[in-house]
Amino acid sequence: MLRVTARTDLKTNGLEKKWNIHQAKQAEDISSLQASLAVDETIAKLLSLRGIKSFDDAKTFFRPSLDMLHDPFLMKGMGAAIERIIKAIANHEKVMIFGDYDVDGTTSVALVYSFFRKYIPEIRYYIPDRYAEGYGISFKSIDYAEENNYSLIIALDCGIKANDKIDYANSKNIDFIICDHHLPGDEIPKAVAVLDPKQDDCPYPYKELAGCGIGFKLAQAFCIQNGMDEQEVFDYLDLVVTSIAADIVPITGENRVLAHFGLKQLNADPRPGLKALLALNKQEKELDINTLVFTIAPRINAAGRIEHGSKAVELLISNTDEATEFSKKINETNLTRRDIDISITDEAFETLDRDPITPFKKSTVLFNPSWHKGVVGIVASRMIERYYKPTIILTESNGMATGSARSVKDFDVYTAIENCSHLLEQFGGHKFAAGLSLKTGNIKAFIEAFEHEVSRTIKPEMLIPTVEIDLEILLDDINDKLIRILNQFAPHGPHNMTPVFCSRGVLDTGFARLVGNNHLKLEVYQPNTKLTKLEAIGFNKGDYLNFFKRNIPVDIVYKIKVNEFRGATSIQLLIDEIKAS
Repeated sequence: MLRVTARTDLKTNGLEKKWNIHQAKQAEDISSLQASLAVDETIAKLLSLRGIKSFDDAKTFFRPSLDMLHDPFLMKGMGAAIERIIKAIANHEKVMIFGDYDVDGTTSVALVYSFFRKYIPEIRYYIPDRYAEGYGISFKSIDYAEENNYSLIIALDCGIKANDKIDYANSKNIDFIICDHHLPGDEIPKAVAVLDPKQDDCPYPYKELAGCGIGFKLAQAFCIQNGMDEQEVFDYLDLVVTSIAADIVPITGENRVLAHFGLKQLNADPRPGLKALLALNKQEKELDINTLVFTIAPRINAAGRIEHGSKAVELLISNTDEATEFSKKINETNLTRRDIDISITDEAFETLDRDPITPFKKSTVLFNPSWHKGVVGIVASRMIERYYKPTIILTESNGMATGSARSVKDFDVYTAIENCSHLLEQFGGHKFAAGLSLKTGNIKAFIEAFEHEVSRTIKPEMLIPTVEIDLEILLDDINDKLIRILNQFAPHGPHNMTPVFCSRGVLDTGFARLVGNNHLKLEVYQPNTKLTKLEAIGFNKGDYLNFFKRNIPVDIVYKIKVNEFRGATSIQLLIDEIKAS
């Protein structure tokens, strides 16, 4: 448990920010951890905040091993799934690998298709068209399977709520194996096997695998059942870590192991498609989760947003000769996506800024029939960055209003949408992100209902952006040893974010200046300490230059990194927030 101390920052984009400094609850636990690991108090506190309480916990955290992966047969339905696949192989059946059009879906399909095509001659993959079929299993795909004599469909990253689609497939004697990681509904589909650790009665120890992780466990189980070397499935960990990063799942437990070894593979010997994308990015430094989130994932996603998700699968399963050409096409698609994204975001900003009611509303719902369906989720996220309210962006597709929802910290947007479901045709998702569709005639009523629901349930503090801070430390606490250990906290992501620190009463040595496009370059120190001087940079923080020029003490929130320049290395602080002390 954490105790949170609230601080209030200067207003940014008109929004007042709150600083939450986390503190470990039990000082004796910190002392015990510090002694057993022979680390300083700062490291012991950081580990405690990540739920690490003992030497063994720390060993698991710092030394992940593939031996730590759970037995895939602990997952409910796995035995039935493998039995059905083995039967399909024995009977020379035609098998379809079906997956969603986002990064998690396309990496899942690439993994399962590539793995099983060595054992199933009559195998193909199918990615639904975002615009013609929408999210998840479609009737069209089942009709296609029937017309082409596919008797088994393995659905990845979707299907847990597709009861009507599975009933339809059963009526045509087409079997389904569902591999999903989303929350189940009240009734589980009547598939041959349903693999989803979030089922209430599933004993699988780890519940937070991405969709590609479920596909990985299916292939791992096949290896185990047939006495094969598991390295055959470990060779696909570069796909698994790409999905973990893109789908923003917790990087804890089994995901941390998969991410650790997936990054190792990406940095040493990635598959040709990913290698070609990295070459386009001119990636020279070692890859981390951020690289995947901000450079690789958007490109893969762009295929499904603008053209067709099958283009992403083509890239991910391509050989060396094809990969370069495929990657160039996907990169061009991503540039198109980015232009559309910027244009629609600007339109959305203008719409809200013109509306005098905007400041008084607790939610944002915008509809424009001309907006591109493929980027509405991105635009919703941009709206939250600026206005910080639960947001839904809708456009028109196939005669229906359809769109994406995004939420603010701690607010369950899925439940708010569910409570307006009498106005909807379809919806799905989770606490912080969802998709929905409704009749265009219901838009006005839905906007009013959603605003009422959000106003009724959201707490005032949820509408204040929060800066999460691990620890308050002195600049004197920062040294090479601390950084060496901090580097071992990676890979970073949800539930194990890059450590964020706060230091108070900071001054500049007289070095303060602007560089680039309004970036603040500093050399900072704290009076009444050992006067450790550290380089610091605040991107887009040029407005604070006068604080340092006038020698006003400030509190700063920052991350610590090692900066490399012309062969020399130095400690550098990346400043996220600044306020007067």
